[in-house]
Amino acid sequence: MNEKIIVKFENVRKSYYLTDWTEIPVLKWVNLEIKLWEFVCLMWESGSWKSTLLNIIWCLHSLSDWKYFFGDEDISHLKDDEMLSYIRNKKMWFIFQQFHLIPKLTAIENVLLPCMYLKKTRSEKINMAKTLLQKVGLWEKYNSKPWELSGWQQQRVSIARSLINNPDILLADEPTWALDSNTMIEIMNLIKELKREWKTIIMVTHTPLVAKYSDRIIFLKDWKVESCDYKLKFND
Repeated sequence: MNEKIIVKFENVRKSYYLTDWTEIPVLKWVNLEIKLWEFVCLMWESGSWKSTLLNIIWCLHSLSDWKYFFGDEDISHLKDDEMLSYIRNKKMWFIFQQFHLIPKLTAIENVLLPCMYLKKTRSEKINMAKTLLQKVGLWEKYNSKPWELSGWQQQRVSIARSLINNPDILLADEPTWALDSNTMIEIMNLIKELKREWKTIIMVTHTPLVAKYSDRIIFLKDWKVESCDYKLKFND
């Protein structure tokens, strides 16, 4: 395991506020470190704001307090929308729970969406998308619309799309949601293979079978990290 820290939270706190400024705390004093090329699962109670934590990592939510380091840089209070967009689109990408494919676009067109502003020719981008569809076992469906694909095929297109900009980190929010157990295993084997290709993976899940594919499980409870190294006990 590489020892370089790619994501680090120091006493991170996040709250939302009602119109009368009543504070609704959702994360309290979260401390965690995620290493480069590590596969981590965020797990435990529904309503423990795992998805909020994932969105903070993806720079979609600002912090209420303290520090977020991405690599060696403190980006806790970064206000530059262009830089935040760069981090989201080039350094990370999201594998969504419900795929979020554009219905009118073909599989290969959906894969190409994140690289619209990539400094490559149209031909180079198409070749990249073809390679990724081959990687996820869907090249023969490149011209199919989402409604012509099964759930597991749509998720494979979503995974191919997440890789088109070659991000350092893949974030996944319940990527096996609503898939049957056999399909879930197929998707998790594919995601595990991506980890072997030097990707850091941070995944939210409620499913113990999914969590067992990870290197480490981070448990969240009562707005805080309950445990950051639960793997051996969890597997017993």
